[in-house]
Amino acid sequence: MSPMKNKHLLVLHHVVAVLLFLTQTCGGQHQMIGPTQPVVAMIGDDIMLPCHLEPAVDAVDLTVDWSRTDLKPRSVYVRREGVELLTEQNPLYTGRTSLSVNKLQCGDVSLKLSTVQLSDAGTYKCLVPKFNAETVVTLAVGSVSSPVIELTNVKNEMVLECKSNGWYPEPQMLWVYSEGKPISVEPTKIVRGSDGLYAVSSKVTVEKGQSYSFTCKVQQKNISQIKETHIHVSGDLFMVQSNTAVHITINLTVCLISVGTAVILIWNVDKRKPVSSNFMVLFYPNLKLSS
Repeated sequence: MSPMKNKHLLVLHHVVAVLLFLTQTCGGQHQMIGPTQPVVAMIGDDIMLPCHLEPAVDAVDLTVDWSRTDLKPRSVYVRREGVELLTEQNPLYTGRTSLSVNKLQCGDVSLKLSTVQLSDAGTYKCLVPKFNAETVVTLAVGSVSSPVIELTNVKNEMVLECKSNGWYPEPQMLWVYSEGKPISVEPTKIVRGSDGLYAVSSKVTVEKGQSYSFTCKVQQKNISQIKETHIHVSGDLFMVQSNTAVHITINLTVCLISVGTAVILIWNVDKRKPVSSNFMVLFYPNLKLSS
């Protein structure tokens, strides 16, 4: 074979290699990139479920399919050739999902989910069929609330009860207290309501006359949430050291002092009417006085 033919074959080989590379890059080598960690949202939040094509390509007229395999129907959001197909959408997501056209132009097919609900927790699949590119996004949904401490005076002891409602997932409650005499801590009570949220409470009993500093902490590690409140008990007095409301319930024996109304009746010799009628009506408005 002549050197000229060898040169032509070498050039042709390079051209074919470049064309194959471009075909693979533009056709079937797009990847869908999603988050490596779960997305965490609180109930009621508006959040984004990240998902984008790499390398970037205009996806405005492409089919984009967001779904959850655990639902029937599975469709969370479908956009086909630039048109939203709302008839295929699961009713749970009606009016709560959207894509940004501006972001689609850059290959960003992230899903906006509004007013997050507890039922939204799960694994979502993001798919662009043209490139057979897909990824999964896990959404963790949580709910939290600040704890409050109630105090009850009982004989020679003081009972502190920490309460917190409206948590999800199930949280942990713990007491942190300053050094001092041993205290009695009751096991944490956990109750799940009909709304799926958890209420937790725990009691601590201390002796009167001792000073203590307490922190009641509620935490949920899966959603990286911690709420706490602080209180200082000094002898028979206590004061709140945080801006969290502390409800105080003091069960005291109330001594009711009956105040006898001394009515001095000055009788008029002629009419014999008491001059204290107005006085009696003032303190006993429902009392009817006979003339």
